[in-house]
Amino acid sequence: MNKRKALGQIAILLAIVLFFAAFNGCMALLLTLRLSNNFSGTSQSKQIDVAKFLPHEETSELARIETSFKLTEDLPILDGAAALVPVYAAVVDNVYPIGSVKYEGGIFSDDNYYGENFASDSAMQYNNTVRGYKAIVDGTTDILFCAAPSEEQKLYAKEQNVELVYVPIGLEGFVFFVNESNPIDSLTTDQVRDVYGGVYTNWKQLGGANRPINPVTRLAGSGSQSAMDSFMKGREIAAKSPLALIGGSIGFSFRYYMDGLVGNDRVKMLALNGVYPSAENIQNGTYPIIARFFAIYRADNDNPNIPLLIEWLLSEEGQTLIEKSGYVRIQ
Repeated sequence: MNKRKALGQIAILLAIVLFFAAFNGCMALLLTLRLSNNFSGTSQSKQIDVAKFLPHEETSELARIETSFKLTEDLPILDGAAALVPVYAAVVDNVYPIGSVKYEGGIFSDDNYYGENFASDSAMQYNNTVRGYKAIVDGTTDILFCAAPSEEQKLYAKEQNVELVYVPIGLEGFVFFVNESNPIDSLTTDQVRDVYGGVYTNWKQLGGANRPINPVTRLAGSGSQSAMDSFMKGREIAAKSPLALIGGSIGFSFRYYMDGLVGNDRVKMLALNGVYPSAENIQNGTYPIIARFFAIYRADNDNPNIPLLIEWLLSEEGQTLIEKSGYVRIQ
């Protein structure tokens, strides 16, 4: 009797094992293998490697130009978005004296993803967009290099009775990108809005493969998400279907951030309305979504070098530096 009972228990255990093995196999077939072959994972966010763009470092990848414009005192503290680190760090490198960038502990930390390692008295900070807008309103930064603010960021400045001055200093393309294996190369701006508005949910509806579309969004208040909200022209971004998680992604960002800073050869930028987001097409205005980026400061900031520095940024030398940094001059 005990032997029969033991055999029964073994049979039950084997059945359970076989059930889970079959379940895992089905999941691998339906999800894991499907994902590996359907151009997903497109917009995995990648952080800029700030260590490559440190001012006054011999191995820095910052653009350098010949300029007679130098600041030695009353140095405006510069901060900005991740996408614009190469611009404002290059300003520090070309215009500010050696020793103006300082780090807690004396050296830059490899874990410095969000600027934690920059000392409080450093002329360069890195708070990124969300924290950067708060810093400029609160007065801990003098000039912020960013895209246009979100409505919440405008409201925060208004609540603090702070007037911000926005000076356009360069141009950038707002781009959409997909995995390199996605057969779609071009969409219209209306199609993109319909993708994020929930009208199109499968790439087949747009002439692509029979795969769900996974429209990826960014952190609220980030420069790219604020640009996306503006692009949608008041339309709500639809809630995603659960099937989107096993579909092919589409994401958005700024051209040079995608192409130059966190370049990923597994993704490709889409043409919009038949126009590819090249620097030339941004400069000549044929690409349909062109974003300005700004040097932003408080109207009540009396640092005399703020207007001088911004005037230089708009000069031929300053615009050349912006262009050599990978962006498009505004003039």
